[in-house]
Amino acid sequence: MSHAQRSAFIDCTKGLACAAIVWHHLAFYGPMSDVAHQAMPGVIDWLNDYARMAVQVFLVLGGFLGAASLAPRGHARFDDPGLKIARRFVRLVVPYAVALVLAIVVQAAVRPWFDHPSVSDDPDLWQLLAHALLLQGVLGAESISAGVWYVAIDFQLFALTTLLLAGASTAAAALRARFGGRLLNRCWPWAVSGAQALVVLGVALSLLGFNLDAQWDMWAWYFLGAYGLGMLAYWAVQSPRPLGAWGWALLMLALVLAALALQWRPRVALAGATALALVIAMRLPAVLRWPGWPPLNRLGQISYSVFLVHFAVCVGVNAVESHFWPQSVVAAELGMLLAFVLSVAAGHVLYERVERHVPTWQAALRWQAGLVGTGLLTTALLSGMR
Repeated sequence: MSHAQRSAFIDCTKGLACAAIVWHHLAFYGPMSDVAHQAMPGVIDWLNDYARMAVQVFLVLGGFLGAASLAPRGHARFDDPGLKIARRFVRLVVPYAVALVLAIVVQAAVRPWFDHPSVSDDPDLWQLLAHALLLQGVLGAESISAGVWYVAIDFQLFALTTLLLAGASTAAAALRARFGGRLLNRCWPWAVSGAQALVVLGVALSLLGFNLDAQWDMWAWYFLGAYGLGMLAYWAVQSPRPLGAWGWALLMLALVLAALALQWRPRVALAGATALALVIAMRLPAVLRWPGWPPLNRLGQISYSVFLVHFAVCVGVNAVESHFWPQSVVAAELGMLLAFVLSVAAGHVLYERVERHVPTWQAALRWQAGLVGTGLLTTALLSGMR
């Protein structure tokens, strides 16, 4: 099963989830949605209440693709976990920093005449450094842009699973050196590897423990249940025998049902349904041959950039529309549609100019310094104008 064959279905799924997140933020932040609510209350309420759960789809897909990259056969296929984590950080933060610079500039431009809760206060040095290091949630810093918490969580999840896989690989190598491979195989007769067993344990601890308490939602282990289900789904898809795939699927189902019996959580139900759907879909030849729908394929490919940049675009469009046509329902509806289209267009530019290019540490440091510098300069200029 080639990467190209996998990507059509996955990219279309990512595209749908990306669109749901953008529309959720358009419905949640307003003020265009407040006016549009008069004409379509059901749609706005649904987007506000349910579209945000598309994050669970991203978490599961992140785990699925993470397993494909880190341990496609259930064993770590990398030698240096530190280097793997560092490369992930660089790839995440370069487009992230560009998008945050844009968010700072746009909010600074509209703040004098657009008084709305969606526009954050002038960022200070502590807040900017926390964002540059992906620690804003852990340190309790106010978010500069919507959705940036997910970038920090994605990095934490990747780092955590990389370390789990590396630790299992190191332990297995030490045991083989001490006791020999034959004895180790007799002591560990199960079909799953030690690394896979650690992931299963992590999923269970998350779904049955950490995910029950929202105070953990700035840490990876709160979300490891959904992310880990995606990893288990990948190993199920890769199983050479149908019996093995069914075994993984039943294990996933048991974990999800146990979690829901303990406490009903729609987000867990959606994560479990997404993971199980991946197992079924990705083992069907018809799905593997499906070329996808090109516009949705493309949206899935650029979804990270769209996710990063859409908040700045939406704030700008909200500010302009509410200033010139504050009570027009038609203008509000058209403004929301325009904000979505411009968000996709801006995401396309960010992807082509920044994300798709392999970044270096030097580029990452330049953009992180640019993020901090732009924030401080903008704050200083605004303070001088007041």
